[in-house]
Amino acid sequence: MAKIIWTKTDEAPLLATYSLKPIVEAFASNAGVDVETYDISLAGRILAQFPDYLGEDQRVPDYLSKLGDLAGTREANIVKLPNISASLVQLRKAIKELQDAGFDIPDYPANPTNETQEDIRARYDAVKGSAVNPVLRQGNSDRRAPRSVKNFARKHPHSMGAWSADSKTNVATMTSRDFRHNEKSVILDADDTLTMKLVGEDKERVFRDDVKVAAGDVIDGTFMSVKALDAFLLDAVKRAKEENILFSVHLKATMMKVSDPILFGHVVRAFFKDVYDKYGDELLEAGLDGESGLGAIYSGLSDLENGEEIRKAFDDAMAAGPSLAQVNSAKGITNLHVPSDVIVDASMPAMIRTSGHMWNADDQEEDTLAVIPDSSYAGVYQAVIDDCRANGAYDPTTMGTSPNVGLMAQKAEEYGSHDKTFKMPFDGTMQIVTSDGTVLMEHTVEKGDIWRSCHTGGPAIEDWVKLAVDRARKSGMKTIFWLDPKRAHDTNIQQIAEKQLAGMDTDGLDISFASPEEATKITVDRIRRGEDTISVTGNVLRDYNTDLFPILELGTSAKMLSVVPLMAGGGLFETGAGGSAPKHVQQVEEENHLRWDSLGEYLALTESFRHEQEKNDNARAGVLGDTLDRAIETFLDEGRSPSRKAGEIDDRGSHYFIARYWADELAKQTDDAELASGFEKIAGELRDNEETILQELLSVQGEPADLGGYYWFDNAKTTKVMRPSETFNRIVDELER
Repeated sequence: MAKIIWTKTDEAPLLATYSLKPIVEAFASNAGVDVETYDISLAGRILAQFPDYLGEDQRVPDYLSKLGDLAGTREANIVKLPNISASLVQLRKAIKELQDAGFDIPDYPANPTNETQEDIRARYDAVKGSAVNPVLRQGNSDRRAPRSVKNFARKHPHSMGAWSADSKTNVATMTSRDFRHNEKSVILDADDTLTMKLVGEDKERVFRDDVKVAAGDVIDGTFMSVKALDAFLLDAVKRAKEENILFSVHLKATMMKVSDPILFGHVVRAFFKDVYDKYGDELLEAGLDGESGLGAIYSGLSDLENGEEIRKAFDDAMAAGPSLAQVNSAKGITNLHVPSDVIVDASMPAMIRTSGHMWNADDQEEDTLAVIPDSSYAGVYQAVIDDCRANGAYDPTTMGTSPNVGLMAQKAEEYGSHDKTFKMPFDGTMQIVTSDGTVLMEHTVEKGDIWRSCHTGGPAIEDWVKLAVDRARKSGMKTIFWLDPKRAHDTNIQQIAEKQLAGMDTDGLDISFASPEEATKITVDRIRRGEDTISVTGNVLRDYNTDLFPILELGTSAKMLSVVPLMAGGGLFETGAGGSAPKHVQQVEEENHLRWDSLGEYLALTESFRHEQEKNDNARAGVLGDTLDRAIETFLDEGRSPSRKAGEIDDRGSHYFIARYWADELAKQTDDAELASGFEKIAGELRDNEETILQELLSVQGEPADLGGYYWFDNAKTTKVMRPSETFNRIVDELER
């Protein structure tokens, strides 16, 4: 039996899965397709690391490794939902919840003192940050807004805040000694195993001696000077105060799990410089360095003898400094409270969409200084801000679209750097050395500097260029490779891409190269004219662009179609961007209403069925995909997306309507008479019982819901919450063959 792997992830997508997956299973079974669940949730990934600590009945298979192996085969057909890219704060909360649920796993050792603790820490570190995506993404990314979604957005535009020519909102970024300016890069001419080491005056530290590379690969090295970083941050705090605008920092402390939490700590210590000047020894000794955020500091102060005195110092410093942007003003949660609360690729377009404003402590909008320390991509956002200040907000009814082709296969570029990112333990020279002792590149670094290396495989680059040309030809869109001539890495990538393009048929295609800043200006200018432009980028910029443009075009990035043609011939179908939506879970807990929108899941499933048809000649799977596609159009036209308000349709109600419209289309289609006959009765039952089903779905809203956990939902309790309509459940369950 053909198989689709459906990933069990976290938070809102996981809640949606409890309701949607039984429908998918029932429909798919009629095409001879089995839908199997692999648990790659944060909790599942944690438990998979500690089989030796758990009883036999508690052990969880290492589904992520299994999926990684599968992604390297032709048979792969994976529907991947958003997962938690865990910060240390989230990791610790998940560990505590699992311990409370009876799993005897160890605490996270912040400062390991023996081999056992080192081993435990290494296991947990393998779970943090972008642990999932680099494993699964064994191909490059094709992300775009489906025509049906784009047309719907034009007919039913989302709100866009007006922009003023007097807006004081800007991006603050470093002008020297950051990752961008310190970068060195080499195209390798032979297979090898590289060593990464720090050489000091009287000592040496080998970080890695096992980095396998191949001829044609690109290897980079760069670092962030923390002295330069601290000076920049102090200036940014001063600037926000002088200009009387909100101070906010925008990092990616989840995906960039090593570097960006360290950067976040520097931001906290710069904002509260006076406090750390006075109490720094006590705070640092207690582990309150800011890397886990201001919230963790406030919690930890209760363990200090003079905790209340220090708390007052923090409060006074906050009152005296520039106003802080708020994540939740009602609860006093600021931009600096939790590193995973403000993720740059989502937070920046949300700010741009809201007139360039963020929220202050009084729940009012204000102009903002958006602090993005590394300058690699900060100019992208400044270019959009400048455009909006000059030309006003974008118009969703007329604006063009900007799909993306992203280089991410085989842990390419920044997202593959986690195991090659290090905080320098002493002053010295950081080197990348070949097996014969040749120094490929080196940097003079100081204690505390953040050094990282990225590795991009030659076959991944080749596949990326091919995908870009394919999308350019199929779409007819202008296509721009976003590569910075001032970055060593980008210069090498462009050299490889240009050589490959010269040997390809590109007649009639509009393909060019531009720096990210210049490419942004070209793209937004075309967007205003209703023209479409493909961005071809590396993996971090891919994430940025596939939030930036969809949030402006569609109001959300969760409605993107995200297809990853795996290099081995299989398919990975991601359910759009948009994160895993913790606020949505909170609303379910408080009033049993799930505002998550599963449109991304529907779109991914459509392509998954079509992939099954193409790869395995399963005509019936193709019928399921085509009919679901038509059902989605009806779903959007009829306005069946979830409401934000309790007492109105939520994601569970949306699941009813997509099932009904899908069944209608299957009953109407003429390509498979047996399938049409089988779904005629089901379609009728779903139509005839609409009033009863909707009443059953709505009647449970408005009261708290017990999920039995947050990172580790209780299965029985969550099933009860997410499948409250007995009538709908009966019809769906009877359908499955």
